[in-house]
Amino acid sequence: MKKIDKIIDDVMRAIMAISMLSLVAGGFWQIFTRWVLNNPSTVTEEFMRYMLIWASMIGSAYCFYTDQHLSLDLFKNKMTGKVSVANKIFIEIAIMFFILFTFVYGGGRMAINSTNASPVLQLPFTFLYSVLPISGIFIVLARGMKYIRKFKEQGGKQ
Repeated sequence: MKKIDKIIDDVMRAIMAISMLSLVAGGFWQIFTRWVLNNPSTVTEEFMRYMLIWASMIGSAYCFYTDQHLSLDLFKNKMTGKVSVANKIFIEIAIMFFILFTFVYGGGRMAINSTNASPVLQLPFTFLYSVLPISGIFIVLARGMKYIRKFKEQGGKQ
């Protein structure tokens, strides 16, 4: 279990690091070509836009993985007992349904059915859209690992 956790963590960190490094390098390249060479790069803006999308989507999956995602706990903290447990179960089911339907299924369909290419880089939009099912799978894995950990901590009780 810890091996799987480490692999998932390492893969997400690597993707985020590469995309952030690409953003920084692209920014420096754009500044250099615009101000030093007086000939701005035409591909940098589109490239950086795609890298920002990838960084934010994988970053959001990583936030789910580490339980650092945004949550509104206005009512959650006031609930106790069975109502609190029912609320937590409802929230988890709603999250999983949304992620599976929107990111994994919808994003996967979009990535598969996309036939267009980006205007400047001529990359297929499949590359851009594929981040949705990838981040969705990471979120589902993160939630699944959380459920397994909780089950093991409680010794299979409850």
